[in-house]
Amino acid sequence: MDEEEIWDFDSDPDSIAFDRDRHIRYLEMMYDLIPSPYEGQEINRLTLAYFVISGLDILQALDRVSNTSLLFSQNNFNIMFTWKYLFTAGEFYGFHGSRSSQFRSNDNGTDIPNGSHMAATYCALTILKTVGFDFSLFDSELLLKSMKNLQQPNGCFMPIHTGAETDLRFVFCAAAICSMLKSWSGMDREKAKEYILSCQSYDGGFGLVPGSESHGGATYCAVASLQLMAFLEEGLLSKNASGHIINVPLLLDWLLQRQAEDGGFQGRANKPTDTCYAFWVGGILRILGADKFINKTALHGFLLTCQSEYGGFSKFPRLLPDLYHSYYGLCAFSLLKEPGLNALCVELGITDITAIGI
Repeated sequence: MDEEEIWDFDSDPDSIAFDRDRHIRYLEMMYDLIPSPYEGQEINRLTLAYFVISGLDILQALDRVSNTSLLFSQNNFNIMFTWKYLFTAGEFYGFHGSRSSQFRSNDNGTDIPNGSHMAATYCALTILKTVGFDFSLFDSELLLKSMKNLQQPNGCFMPIHTGAETDLRFVFCAAAICSMLKSWSGMDREKAKEYILSCQSYDGGFGLVPGSESHGGATYCAVASLQLMAFLEEGLLSKNASGHIINVPLLLDWLLQRQAEDGGFQGRANKPTDTCYAFWVGGILRILGADKFINKTALHGFLLTCQSEYGGFSKFPRLLPDLYHSYYGLCAFSLLKEPGLNALCVELGITDITAIGI
């Protein structure tokens, strides 16, 4: 979906403008019918739904969504109520990425009704929060209690109870889930903090795991998690660097080096600029109170070159749009305070209105 050049159009940002109505139509189309190239993403259906519904919320067009809360109630919560009576120590009772992953078979061919994943749970809760679902209607205590089983001795998290990779992505999911459910019983914050701090690299950025290369997405997960867990002080830029739990000056230097000559942001050193990092890196700068150092005019221009004439955004200029880059392109324009867009709660990845619960 974002691998092929498809048209020849004037990419001069001075000749085009942000097209809110076209982006709304693009997301409406995706809400009604996902194109066939997304068939391989069936297991991530909730993530795609998050991009669509939260994207419409950013565009102040949430009224285009109908019966979403009822849909998720029928598809997910009915089985959550049964889990209360089937609790098995060590399992995670969250949400499934799609109906196809809700049931799997054991060696005897018997269906096992639990394939819950932390990323899917994060997406489900953001969707439900966006459409105003009453969280008291499901057993959040069971979800949190079982999620804590996924935290490892070093403070990191596995995404599923059957075992998988452990890295900063799932620390962020855990922090966001606890924040939205207004309870920190689902994780040990101190252990999570220590794991995050161990992931800061020599250059100031954060890798997904200790000792790995600094990456824009991993750095967002680290900083957003610390913000959600209330470990970041206010006025980080004005305080003595030695008083911070992270190396803020080095981090700031690494972040600002990610904005390239074309105005866009790259996720790692010596990589091409990419629409999504306007949010991943730009959002971190907003959390730190350092977004004033962004060349906003240049970033605005870069993003417009990735805006599709059909609505949505592509990864690079002149490619087909896709849901992932469309959503984070909209997030980036919200950070740039584009008229007609709702403001973002950067650390949760949803609008301020939804985060506050208005």
